[in-house]
Amino acid sequence: MLNSIEQQLEKEGIQLKEFSELIIRLMDYGVICRDESQVEQTLYDRYLRLEHLVQDYLSIMGIRVQHDKRFQFIRCFPPGAQVPGMDEDDQPFNGGLRVRLSQNEVALVLVLRSQYDKALREGQVDEQGCVLVSLESLSIALKNLLGRSLPEQMTERKSLFRRLRQLRLIQLSSEDALESAEFWLKIRPMIMSYVSDDVLSTLLAEDESPVEVGDEESESKVENEATDEENQSQAEASTEEEAQVNESDDQPEEPQEPSLTAIDVEDGPSVFAQETN
Repeated sequence: MLNSIEQQLEKEGIQLKEFSELIIRLMDYGVICRDESQVEQTLYDRYLRLEHLVQDYLSIMGIRVQHDKRFQFIRCFPPGAQVPGMDEDDQPFNGGLRVRLSQNEVALVLVLRSQYDKALREGQVDEQGCVLVSLESLSIALKNLLGRSLPEQMTERKSLFRRLRQLRLIQLSSEDALESAEFWLKIRPMIMSYVSDDVLSTLLAEDESPVEVGDEESESKVENEATDEENQSQAEASTEEEAQVNESDDQPEEPQEPSLTAIDVEDGPSVFAQETN
């Protein structure tokens, strides 16, 4: 097999070492984006010349390769993984090559997917398929969709975004920019393969319920407040009428309190009724 590989590489003028570098990079990072760096540009262009050889080589281990020619990125999927837009297989897997994400990373990936889908519907996608979003909008979406917040400590926050950058899900100009309130980042189109449409639909459907309940509670609260204000106004009016009746009987005036609390006003009519009797 090695001789066959060397023969094919010789036809393309590529050395075995260069082929190994490409394979190792794919196995290590799991993704190559041409616009990420000069190194990945070189590796991506090398992959174009060896695409069938790389796919055949990795298929022996059950690893599949997704190649997006429009946005120029390559991504590897472990055996048994569900890949949007690719046929499924029934091969068993132990998850050795699968990416293990923390809870914060999973939450942010879901929000990035929802923000990308929103921008896609609104046509706010650049020529590379990327979407520009602000840190503030991400923080708000994270709170609204999942009830979570970004890490307070800057070291944890930088580590979180550095991880997503390594997965090539986002583009960052600089990690130091995270300390600024005007921080912006780009969401790569690769986010589409990390979160399926079904997962996104479920997330958005769950988010609609609390909003509706909240609206009903708000309306009920407003109605209750209006009723309380009306009852208080009626109590005050009744109190004033009783006071006028007492003054007409020429009763001696008693020292008045400087002010009445809400409880005094509500108890007023019953107090005046006892004095009248």
